[in-house]
Amino acid sequence: MDADVRLFQQNCQERTGAPGNGRSAATGARRKHPPGRIPAESGDCARGNDSDTALGGAPAEAAAEIPPVDGLKISSQSWRRGGLGSKALLTFTLRNDNDYAVTDIEIFCAFARRDGSHLTDRKRTIHDTLNMKSRKTFARLHVGFVNVNANRAKCSLVTANRV
Repeated sequence: MDADVRLFQQNCQERTGAPGNGRSAATGARRKHPPGRIPAESGDCARGNDSDTALGGAPAEAAAEIPPVDGLKISSQSWRRGGLGSKALLTFTLRNDNDYAVTDIEIFCAFARRDGSHLTDRKRTIHDTLNMKSRKTFARLHVGFVNVNANRAKCSLVTANRV
């Protein structure tokens, strides 16, 4: 257990008379803060308040921002083998419907047999910039080495960064 958490539990126990079990001495109700998080004020042991701004967290407005990957979409994709049949070469078109350009787009591809059983996964980061409200085709992008039995590929977007 972390030393700060242990110290916090001892202080709460001394102040409230309750054991360090995460419960309030007065009501026995479970406190709202998760283990390992220390409330901002000393009186928060019994009240269960947990202020993110006092702990140095970001304001709630910043957390509501939509991630750049939500405005991206793979509109078409196909793949073929290369390099004596062991490399997966992916051709796909990305559409950016965001009001800003994105870069460092990470894609995740799952490869399967003809019967649909899963074989392997590969990830690739594209360090190219995709302008706002545009589309770009990436031809024969090397995603990685795949099993010789792979017959199907399904790719999806994982992350992207705003420029």
